[in-house]
Amino acid sequence: MRDSDVMAKCDLIRETALQVHNYLRNGFLEKIYENALSNRLRKQGMGIVQQYPLKVWDEDESLLGEYFADMFVDGVLLVELKAAKGLSDEHTAQLLGYMRACRLRHGLLINFGAKTLQIKKLVL
Repeated sequence: MRDSDVMAKCDLIRETALQVHNYLRNGFLEKIYENALSNRLRKQGMGIVQQYPLKVWDEDESLLGEYFADMFVDGVLLVELKAAKGLSDEHTAQLLGYMRACRLRHGLLINFGAKTLQIKKLVL
């Protein structure tokens, strides 16, 4: 899939996440936001899989285990959701690590827990 197609998906996810945040505000557990965002994106035709098991590989092709992505979008985009007071460097490092280990180029980090929605787009 072309990067421009992935970026279009990111734009739609950003818009939808903002709608979810405007409706629910902050204060819920992460799972509520995951379900709300997934529900709304599916209604818009996106292929969303929640808690999708992704294989994590070592550099020598050894399987290290599985990571369960909060959301995996159309087989190309990893979405990690948070319900924290704010995003931290650890959250970014976590998603980057998952992307590298799972060999995915694109990721979105979305925090619904702050008063203002926080979104970071990451590309390897």
